[in-house]
Amino acid sequence: MPSRVVSYRPGPLPTAAVEPSSLARRFATIREELHVPGDFPPEVLAAVEAAIEPGRVPIPQVDLTDLGFWTLDPVGSMDLDQAMVLAREGAGYRVRYAIADVPGFVAAGGPIDAEARRRGQTIYLPDARVPLHPPRLSEGAASLLPDQVRPAYVWALRLDEHAAVTSVDVGRALVRSVARRDYVSVQALVDQGQPDEQVVLLGEVGRKRAALESARGGASLPMPEQEVVHQGPGRYRLEFRPPLEAEDWNAQISLMTGMAAASLMLEAGVGILRTMPAPQKDAVRRFRRQARALGIVWPDGQRYGDFLRSLDRTNPRHLALIHEATALFRGAGYTPFDGATPALREHAAVAAPYAHVTAPLRRLVDRFGLVVCAAASAGETVPDWVRAALSELPGLMAEGDRRASAVERACTDAVEAAVLTSHVGQVLAGTVVDLNGRGVPVVQLLEPAVVAAAEGTAQLGDRVTVRVVGADVATGRVTLRIESAGAAESPDQA
Repeated sequence: MPSRVVSYRPGPLPTAAVEPSSLARRFATIREELHVPGDFPPEVLAAVEAAIEPGRVPIPQVDLTDLGFWTLDPVGSMDLDQAMVLAREGAGYRVRYAIADVPGFVAAGGPIDAEARRRGQTIYLPDARVPLHPPRLSEGAASLLPDQVRPAYVWALRLDEHAAVTSVDVGRALVRSVARRDYVSVQALVDQGQPDEQVVLLGEVGRKRAALESARGGASLPMPEQEVVHQGPGRYRLEFRPPLEAEDWNAQISLMTGMAAASLMLEAGVGILRTMPAPQKDAVRRFRRQARALGIVWPDGQRYGDFLRSLDRTNPRHLALIHEATALFRGAGYTPFDGATPALREHAAVAAPYAHVTAPLRRLVDRFGLVVCAAASAGETVPDWVRAALSELPGLMAEGDRRASAVERACTDAVEAAVLTSHVGQVLAGTVVDLNGRGVPVVQLLEPAVVAAAEGTAQLGDRVTVRVVGADVATGRVTLRIESAGAAESPDQA
């Protein structure tokens, strides 16, 4: 099956659906089968209450509460890891990026730390969220909520006129967010031609950072995002949603900070990088053959990242090739080091060294990376408790990633089955986006937004019609049968 990019969000509209408890039962079974953590133990909750008492977290000496930080996240988010404020500085820019001070609340070796290591990361399900930290911390005392004074790790990044980083500094400071914004509303301001100065600056920096990414050979996969929209108890719909410009711009700020973090770690000779090897030559050659077979021209000398950016998700053949490109993005992991520089330093998709530091409320490794970077920036020694944990973190994160991915796949399969129950017997249109290990076509339906294997014969990139033979919510299995198949228009015809 091709990789999927899945997100969960609430939806405003009611819709017909299967009997509500069937999906609820399936989600509960998934939690049990995949050993998803449940409620937090009493000792963890008690430790949180103690940690958030006034005066327990050291107050930073630097006060930046007058700068007008703001947050940008999906609609409804409460675990706000990041806040930013941007300014022009001569021909360039100055970006201040505040990251939640989770290290200030979580004592090394204490109950909160131990539970976070067990969980690894926040897990998202269609009907709930299983947080890395108790909500009193992740959605309260440590979250960069509006109109609240919070301690944070503030990154001060100076950029030139091309948005290339010329200097970086990071240290603890007090901040206050003045606005909690979401991608949809910010994008609406842009589309209406009414962005405020902060959004204008975010767009400028985001676009210039994307250009720098292209210039250094970075690659991003334009995979369609499959959204599971929660519309009420037991009620969901599926849709494919293109990413918003505002999301891409925000992601560039986070990527920039992660690259700055990696530089600080490498200079200090200690840290943990997010790494991914370059695609193997055989994988690239296979991908070129697939492009030729689909009639898609890959110009000689064009880097694969630029080629991927040129693909059109609305073109069936391009869409099929995008799914096949997931084979180029394999082997991502965490590489700790303390002393000797690791042999693998870069993340191939970023085309630079990179580290995770911007989401400590939702991802375990970021808490440790923040402390490393603050120490390196100040010229101080990295604390022993951080150094001792570095070798353990890759295994803990790998287990957390495995569990989160398995939950996501199982839950999305269940929702797909639920949505298709009302279409059993019907014929639907789609595109063959992959051939699985047994050569079985994998079809992406146009409506509803389902990706599933189908019985029958078809070629990669074919437009097909499929009959929905069956859909079982309890197992998450759907049965599709190809009724007709035909080659899609070539890209120059589409």
